[in-house]
Amino acid sequence: MPKKEQNTPVIQNRKANHLYFVDETFEVGIMLIGSEVKSIRDGKCTLGEAWVDIDENKDELWLVGAHIDEYLFANRFNHFPARRRKLLAHTHEIQKMRKAKELKGCTIVPLKLYFKNRYAKLEIGICRGKDQRDKRQDIINREAKLEIARIAKARR
Repeated sequence: MPKKEQNTPVIQNRKANHLYFVDETFEVGIMLIGSEVKSIRDGKCTLGEAWVDIDENKDELWLVGAHIDEYLFANRFNHFPARRRKLLAHTHEIQKMRKAKELKGCTIVPLKLYFKNRYAKLEIGICRGKDQRDKRQDIINREAKLEIARIAKARR
């Protein structure tokens, strides 16, 4: 059985690239319970409605709104699917995110959730919202790339 490549995303937030411009990305750790890890490995997680909250009193990041389904075989030791989860990052990274959120009016959104050397990692990004015309322009560019690929394939 072929081994999975390292850093392959288990869960991706595809909605984020449609709704936001990603200015900067960070890789942070995430504190999980055992049944949550098993459920993520099964792909039973959604990041579509999730965001990252910064605790003002302490230098802490929290993942809010991510839904990790209950693991079927965890019986009474199961987790609550929609709980807040603490994120682990360096203090200087947290300060940078806080400044971007306050000064630029940006938001912090989870982009990918994956495993790296046994540990669950979350890629988060400092994002700015897109206008409707930006979203339409992205769709036009994507369709143009697909058309070019179809023509190139037909020529082979």
